[in-house]
Amino acid sequence: MFYFDPIYFVIVGPPMLLSMWAAFKVKSTFHRYNQIPAASRASGAEVARELLLRNGLDLPVEEFAGELSDHYDPRVRKLRLSSDVYRGRSIGAIGVAAHEAGHAIQHATGYQPLLLRHAIAPIAQFGSSAWIWIIMAGFIFGSLGLVQIGILLFVGVVAFQIVTLPVELNASARAKQMVYETGFVTDSERGGVSKVLTAAAMTYVAAALTSIATLLYYLMRAGLLGSRSED
Repeated sequence: MFYFDPIYFVIVGPPMLLSMWAAFKVKSTFHRYNQIPAASRASGAEVARELLLRNGLDLPVEEFAGELSDHYDPRVRKLRLSSDVYRGRSIGAIGVAAHEAGHAIQHATGYQPLLLRHAIAPIAQFGSSAWIWIIMAGFIFGSLGLVQIGILLFVGVVAFQIVTLPVELNASARAKQMVYETGFVTDSERGGVSKVLTAAAMTYVAAALTSIATLLYYLMRAGLLGSRSED
């Protein structure tokens, strides 16, 4: 049966397990370094505002509900930080706040991968909610055309996640450099910031790998890659 194809778990299972590990790792790493006060005693909100101002940006920095829900909203040009980060005065809070400030700076300086991600975001958003239903309908009704449409929509999702990788890695690189140059972290604290941001980056790597593996699986199932398996 298509719905219980063991080949799916052979192809997609390993990156899915990596995604689960990465999600656990980012939470545990942040919680660890969120318990270590930074020598500067600066809060995440203070760090974000200072880094923005140093780059000529006077943008709102708001407290936002949720755990690790931190993000930069390019539509309204606002930084939104979770309470632990907004109010936190830890190494972890400083690292996450600086990362989100890095996204705002990317936007302001016209960082090309970020602009590309913004451009394909509407396609990816629609595709992420529709592709699986269209593919399933195609398999159920024996319509290769529907399967191909679903796969094409999923290609947009995969493209979005691939483009996200340089965006996130660049924001982290900016964050590590900025918090050190501005004195928000000391030499001995740089390693903690790096570990927090590296753990976060792994979630995006794992998500991209999972999406690529999923795409390969459905290309194979549709007979567009290798031999088409029989239902």
